Amino acid sequence: MPEQKIIIDTDPGQDDAVAILLALASPDEIEVLGITAVAGNVPLTLTERNARMVCELAGRTDIRVFAGCDRPLGRALVTAEHVHGKSGLYGPTLPEPTMPLQEQHGVDFIVDTLRREPAGSVTLCPLGPLTNIATAMQQAPDIIPRIRQIVLMGGAYFQVGNITPAAEFNIHVDPQAAAIVFGAGAPLVVMPLDVTHKALVTAARNDAFRALGTPVGIAVAQMTEFFERFDKEKYGSEGAPLHDPCVTAWLIRPELFSGRRVNVEIETESELTMGMTVADWWGVTKRAPNALFMGDIDADGFFALLTERLARL
Repeated sequence: MPEQKIIIDTDPGQDDAVAILLALASPDEIEVLGITAVAGNVPLTLTERNARMVCELAGRTDIRVFAGCDRPLGRALVTAEHVHGKSGLYGPTLPEPTMPLQEQHGVDFIVDTLRREPAGSVTLCPLGPLTNIATAMQQAPDIIPRIRQIVLMGGAYFQVGNITPAAEFNIHVDPQAAAIVFGAGAPLVVMPLDVTHKALVTAARNDAFRALGTPVGIAVAQMTEFFERFDKEKYGSEGAPLHDPCVTAWLIRPELFSGRRVNVEIETESELTMGMTVADWWGVTKRAPNALFMGDIDADGFFALLTERLARL
């Protein structure tokens, strides 16, 4: 039996796609109960499409995909086509999905699943803006104590921001939703830019994906090659950071990561710093810790795990 039941909440995005593939390649550790799409990197009509395309690439048409919220709670949608391409999955040429989109709203699926499954058995894995998760909490607060944990990619402390000088993209897109999730009291594990910017797809690591010789390996190599052009120009780095697969990797091998339990608050008032994750890394306030906030990663171990698992698909 898999060790963990999860719901992946996502806005694919090339790195989201790799995170989904890693989860689907790890059935001994992870059971994917469903995938909920949210507007983020690209609009909802594309994120739900992309999620289904990735499932079909993995040969997992049994995975149920649901469309969730198409806009943030209180702000206009900000997207990232400049990073991911107009479709969100530029790089490989993937066929249009044939597996159906589920009729149920993604938020209702989250609520129903948490109410149906034993309390403390389901982990939520948000890879994009937190709109779906926050909406579920608002509509059904009884689900909050039933959540095993929330493992998310978002925020930053030492790296500060990647969409504004102060904010990481996922949190900036819907800071009001992030504030609800971070303040809900559910156990939180956070993969910020401080970690993900150390998980760089170098040329050698990308060659290892391509050398798998499978449709999945080749597609991942093509995704990261497209994805990296933006980051290499922006940061002067030797490759693109694989943000979202850090979430899945932590579920499989948490020893690859290290961090601290700290208090994290979300800025929702100032337009200058909107969406900033104010992480009390040094413990200078008396605010109670609410998140395990990661600070470092064994990048070689991470890519070894990723390559080994992708080879299974």
